[in-house]
Amino acid sequence: MDKSDRFFGHWIQSSFRTAPTVSELRLHAQLLSQTQLCNIDTIATTIFFCKSPIQSPRQSRRLRDLRRSAMAFSKIKVSNPVVEMDGDEMTRVFWKSIKDKLIFPFVDLDIKYFDLGLPYRDATDDKVTVEAAEATLKYNVAIKCATITPDEARVKEFNLKSMWKSPNGTIRNILNGTVFREPIICKNIPRLVPGWNKPICIGRHAFGDQYRATDAVIKEPGKLKLVFEGKDEEIELEVFNFTGAGGVALSMYNTDESIRAFADASMATAYEKKWPLYLSTKNTILKKYDGRFKDIFQEVYEAQWKSKFEAAGIWYEHRLIDDMVAYALKSDGGYVWACKNYDGDVQSDFLAQGFGSLGLMTSVLVCPDGKTIEAEAAHGTVTRHYRVHQKGGETSTNSIASIFAWTRGLAHRAKLDDNARLLEFTQKLEAACIGAVESGKMTKDLALLVHGSSNITRSHYLNTEEFIDAVADELRARLAAN
Repeated sequence: MDKSDRFFGHWIQSSFRTAPTVSELRLHAQLLSQTQLCNIDTIATTIFFCKSPIQSPRQSRRLRDLRRSAMAFSKIKVSNPVVEMDGDEMTRVFWKSIKDKLIFPFVDLDIKYFDLGLPYRDATDDKVTVEAAEATLKYNVAIKCATITPDEARVKEFNLKSMWKSPNGTIRNILNGTVFREPIICKNIPRLVPGWNKPICIGRHAFGDQYRATDAVIKEPGKLKLVFEGKDEEIELEVFNFTGAGGVALSMYNTDESIRAFADASMATAYEKKWPLYLSTKNTILKKYDGRFKDIFQEVYEAQWKSKFEAAGIWYEHRLIDDMVAYALKSDGGYVWACKNYDGDVQSDFLAQGFGSLGLMTSVLVCPDGKTIEAEAAHGTVTRHYRVHQKGGETSTNSIASIFAWTRGLAHRAKLDDNARLLEFTQKLEAACIGAVESGKMTKDLALLVHGSSNITRSHYLNTEEFIDAVADELRARLAAN
């Protein structure tokens, strides 16, 4: 088999449900030569667009479509790299399918690859996680697959050297910044909170507080103190006097710089969307700690954003967290909600479920420099489905949030590089995901929301790979429409 035969054979495997013969593909090449666009990349891309081969040159309509596809599309060149962080379990399985079917056939991309799968994190003593975060700061765009945060059971399962920290926590502490999560709305997916007619974007401060806290178990009576030793000032506070058998203690912190960056990112996001912004804290209880968040947000708003917000017809307001949760439930959406680290962790899942599913949620970490981001799915590694997959069973796992991790990361790369074609591609891929679902092609988790657990049948949903194939079909149609 010569070089061209091997090339065509590769595209047979990756692009066709039913493999055409080499002679049929040579016929494609002959027909494509009439378009004067028959270099290997264009032939490959055009073949990818075709669901089945042309059986005869007489099928002129199909030939016209083929020519149009060839002339309309060639691989999008991306001039700067992106960091890819691979992950674990079921998400790792369909992550590869997303790349092979939805990204690499259309985008010529320089990938800086880091394997954040738990076995390799263990093999490198978790250094790979730090290296991935540092590469993100260098290249400004990272796209991350879901990863396992090990507990005692996982330490046993993987025979780990140590109970490694959350990779997300490690990355966020290096990158700093704010995690913005927003629902992906499909018209036919019912919402648990039916009044949410517009999206709610939640901004989670991704630094400090409980996630960088120091805690301890106290096993005897004694005094707990908080001590600060500064260059010009020393502070010593008596926290509690343990008189019984002991208890637990926690010390946490944040920095003015990080809070200020959180405020600026939140206001920039609200202004870009032209939505009002709310900050929630419990400053009535944590008067100094949460009060500092409230004060810095107000300072940043007054100094940099007030006039812009007023001109756009939007506003900023601080609310107590309990009041904000109640307001969120009765609102119709359409605002940015800035939360402290733990509050954002909890409330983003609350929002995702209220809008339908954690599988329909985007997640983007925006760094203080304003140009560095990390995009990821908002859900975990889908262990239960992976156990089925390991046994050779059929799974129906929702990959939409992971697809959107790629689109949001590549969209940011497009904006940094002023790459209009890449930006348009990301928009069409997102539209293809939503279009597939709204046309009734969905995974089981979404079909359950639509049909209910008592009425659902196998005909109502696609399996994991079938859904990605359906999105690929929808994407090809949208790209060819140009």
